Amino acid sequence: MKEKIIKKATDMFLKLGFKSVTMDDIACEMCISKKTIYKYFHNKEVLIEEGTEIIHQKIHTIIDEIVAKNYNAIEENFEIRKMFKEMFQTINDSPVYQLKKHYPEIHSKMIANELEDCNTMFKQNIIKGIEQDLYRKDLDVEIYAKFYYMLVFAIKETTQLESESVKLETHVLEYHTRAMATEKGILELEKQLSIHT
Repeated sequence: MKEKIIKKATDMFLKLGFKSVTMDDIACEMCISKKTIYKYFHNKEVLIEEGTEIIHQKIHTIIDEIVAKNYNAIEENFEIRKMFKEMFQTINDSPVYQLKKHYPEIHSKMIANELEDCNTMFKQNIIKGIEQDLYRKDLDVEIYAKFYYMLVFAIKETTQLESESVKLETHVLEYHTRAMATEKGILELEKQLSIHT
């Protein structure tokens, strides 16, 4: 039952907003009593915190699956961007923006988790791109991974509409790739832009 409550609550939070969905709304949607929800979660914040952890795990499982398909480094980034776009396409307000605004402590914890995972993923992608001659060999991998991470999360935290966030993140991906790309990389970037935009 706990997993069902988290799944339903998380779907509702993402579609309707973390702030606007109440425990009553979740209970009504699931045709259960509010008392049943409180048996597993002593308040809404605990439910949100566990829900964001589930979303985090789901995203990284899908990213691992994309990486396992052995795309080239640039194609891999576009496939990951496509996954985010599809995952959040029915959402109006950016979930990260909502968390930062209404639940700053949960947001801070989530960002700390993401920082480590994203840094690892971005560094692996840059190293892969260098090995494939898509990115320049003289790149400082740590710095470029950090630049990209900072740009993406600045957008997520300051852009209220998810559709606007997705659009800006696509531009950031192009900007990031052009900054690192070799001539071969630019050709691959242009190919991916023609497919994904």
